[in-house]
Amino acid sequence: MLFNSHEFILLFLPISLLGFFLISSTGHYQIVTIWLVAVSMFFYAWWNPVYLKLLIFSILFNYYLGIILSQSQINNFKSKLILSGGISFNLALLGYFKYAIFLITVVNSIINTNFTLQQIILPLAISFFTFQQIAYLIDAYRGKTKEYSFLNYCLFVSFFPQLIAGPIVHHQEIIPQFEDRSIYKFEPENLAIGLAMFSIGLFKKVIIADGVAIYVNQVFDLVAYNTSITFTEAWVGAFAFYLQIYFDFSAYSDMALGTARTFGIKLPLNFNSPYQATNMSEAISRWHITLNRFLRDYLSIPISRLLQKLFKSKNNQGQQILLYINIIITMLLSGLWHGAGWTFILWGGYLGVCIVIYYLWRDLCKLLGQNSRKIPWWHHGFGWFITMLASVVSLVFFRAESLNSARIILQSMFSFNKISLPTVFSNELGFLSDFGITFNGLMPHIQTRSIDIISWIGFLLLIVWLAPNTQYLLKDYHPALDSYVFRISLNWRNKVWHKLKLKWQLNQKWAIVTAIMMLICILRMTQEQEFIYFQF
Repeated sequence: MLFNSHEFILLFLPISLLGFFLISSTGHYQIVTIWLVAVSMFFYAWWNPVYLKLLIFSILFNYYLGIILSQSQINNFKSKLILSGGISFNLALLGYFKYAIFLITVVNSIINTNFTLQQIILPLAISFFTFQQIAYLIDAYRGKTKEYSFLNYCLFVSFFPQLIAGPIVHHQEIIPQFEDRSIYKFEPENLAIGLAMFSIGLFKKVIIADGVAIYVNQVFDLVAYNTSITFTEAWVGAFAFYLQIYFDFSAYSDMALGTARTFGIKLPLNFNSPYQATNMSEAISRWHITLNRFLRDYLSIPISRLLQKLFKSKNNQGQQILLYINIIITMLLSGLWHGAGWTFILWGGYLGVCIVIYYLWRDLCKLLGQNSRKIPWWHHGFGWFITMLASVVSLVFFRAESLNSARIILQSMFSFNKISLPTVFSNELGFLSDFGITFNGLMPHIQTRSIDIISWIGFLLLIVWLAPNTQYLLKDYHPALDSYVFRISLNWRNKVWHKLKLKWQLNQKWAIVTAIMMLICILRMTQEQEFIYFQF
């Protein structure tokens, strides 16, 4: 079931909330938990009931292993063996559904065989609930878990606002909230805040992300059939996807936090205006925040320790090299997590190289005597511009259906002999034809006026660069779990919005704005569009 569907908005969510508060009013808190688990399972089964068995099996398996690992009397060797077996089993399950066909293809190409495997449908959210439970097992092994009840553990894994595409929550973040009796008391403020966040996210998805997707699909569908495109079409397609995936994932993150808040639950922040970052490391750390946290705590740190043991480097230069190797390995695996294909692996590797280049540049600036606390404004502006271009290029790999498609788009983006200009300029700039520049229109393959598309993309770019995000608009009401989110720096953007007093309030005016946004989106939802991260 999609957040941006009539079934969810008009039926599922109201019924879930009504049942939650009616049962809560009776004081039967265990039955409330059963209700939330039941509606979450129904939510998951709506997509494909067959895979509900997989989710339930995964929950039973990992909960049982977690109990064993959390027992203090277990010896170290046995606990390591059980942990390794549990992680291996989870990864094998994920690997079969997500990577089996890709691996068969790679093997066939290497050893020239014709192995085949019947089509495997990727179970919805398997990457998310697998990573979430791997983190739980590791924490259980480290003695960081408590004796949670089975129902609370089920709800921790299956809670529908965060089940499909995150955030990837830690057990200590959410299970204590389920155990807190105060959330079972109906609070109109939580409902209002949650619906406001949900409405903002829904607007981003239905009106903006799905609208931009039209141009993205036209360009990338063309190159999928080996059709050449113009310089302008390539850049419009790349920038359009740059915006589509931003608003799409930002929308899902807002809607997930908003839906959970209607139940009185706070989820951790998962998206924090990454396109306002001035370097690639910062941009990635502000995109899918909980995934980056998982990769840092359960992948990057262990890799770092392994590299230290293998190479035992003690000088600063050697440590830096190991750091760069660790970054690239982590980002390659992050790319592989996003999708089973060479395009995703290249995307991850490309981002890793970009982060390393940034670190090298930062170290060079320090070597030249630059004070990190007194960086001039133009330096930040240059960093932001380079980060933006690097991100646009990286997302070509992310969106392209094949390496060949990515090659066609990138060649068109950087082949200046294919630049097309509007015919209105042809008489005055006819001499440019000598250089291979044509005048058959900016985008002959796209059936919309060029100026309309470019203007719309330019307007949206201004929004992501300048506008306050949802967390800032609702900062007075602590929309996310993380406390650091609310220590908002007084940069020039926030100073402007602070002076304009643009922030969401619990009053009639903002209630009307929220209702209008919701109504517009419901009327525009003629065709449901999945969120991009559903495929992962």
